Amino acid sequence: MKLTVIGCSGSYPGPDSPASCYLLEADLDGRTWRVLLDLGSGALGTLHRYADPLSVDAVLVSHLHPDHYFDISGLYVMWKYHPDGARPRIPVFGPAGVGRQVARSYGLPADPGMDAEFDFHEYDDQPIHLGPFTIRPTRVVHPVLAYGLRVEAGGRTIAYSGDTGPCQQLVDLAKGADLLLAEAAFQTGGDNPVDLHLTGADAGAAATAAGVARLVLTHIPPWHDSQVALAEARAAYDGPVGLAATGATYLL
Repeated sequence: MKLTVIGCSGSYPGPDSPASCYLLEADLDGRTWRVLLDLGSGALGTLHRYADPLSVDAVLVSHLHPDHYFDISGLYVMWKYHPDGARPRIPVFGPAGVGRQVARSYGLPADPGMDAEFDFHEYDDQPIHLGPFTIRPTRVVHPVLAYGLRVEAGGRTIAYSGDTGPCQQLVDLAKGADLLLAEAAFQTGGDNPVDLHLTGADAGAAATAAGVARLVLTHIPPWHDSQVALAEARAAYDGPVGLAATGATYLL
């Protein structure tokens, strides 16, 4: 399984990165499957550098804040109006109401919305099987309905926090993962609202409790120094820690 960071800026696109988007690739039966974890503001353009967006097999949205789903509008345009013709529908998974929300973001009526282009599914307590991938969504704490995603392929596991405050659900999601991709939007000591985001220290503590092999910090907003988040995480977790950056790849 290969992870490529497409966008990692927290809350809005930054000067060096779009908002949240992560490309996962794995092979099965002679072809490469590609799924996106989130498709936030500005990410679709950057995705072109690393994969043909028309080759994406599915999109999984962690929650319905614009920095995690807004560029589905652009993907809709590609699917509907590409000069090579309309594309086959692909699945888009997300929290309850995902189909209505993405339609509204583009000014479309809920019916038919984007149903001719995408096959919408709402998360439940069942695993999702897409080619070589098994994805297990887990509800986490955030002001809106939000999910972390545990992705397994080829005997390897990536856990993605989405946006969350500290919670046991994140630890359970990440248990024994080869890589935990965890947001770190807050800094310790700030006037941080509860149940909204993690600090670097929170991410490190979750990685330690879950026994993960590697921690990658992401979703750090442009107004914060990412080195502060990195130092906090290293103080709480003694395994390898890094910072997500657009174009960074991880082979598992």
